Amino acid sequence: LSAIESHAPAAIGPYSQAVLAGRTIYVSGQLGMDPANGQLVPGGVAEESKQVLTNMGEILKAVGCEFTNSSFPVRAAYQVAALPKGGRVEIEAVAVPGHLVTASL
Repeated sequence: LSAIESHAPAAIGPYSQAVLAGRTIYVSGQLGMDPANGQLVPGGVAEESKQVLTNMGEILKAVGCEFTNSSFPVRAAYQVAALPKGGRVEIEAVAVPGHLVTASL
């Protein structure tokens, strides 16, 4: 996907916003950047988090998905020394078009 297709900021560096493999969409970690200027939104963690989810929603929309195609995470947590542009929040997602069923093992 490209930033033009998804109305979300372009990936920083040699990365893709998302990759479609079969029917599964892997959305790269998104930062709280304003797509209009490529800068982090002001206001701290809460505002960056809102912008991350807005950006991610645009990426999902570009491939015919929405947040209902990205259920609660199984668990992904990373510690990094620093995020690009000094970001405080980065969120990634995996989505599959269509109806999802949560498995209980």
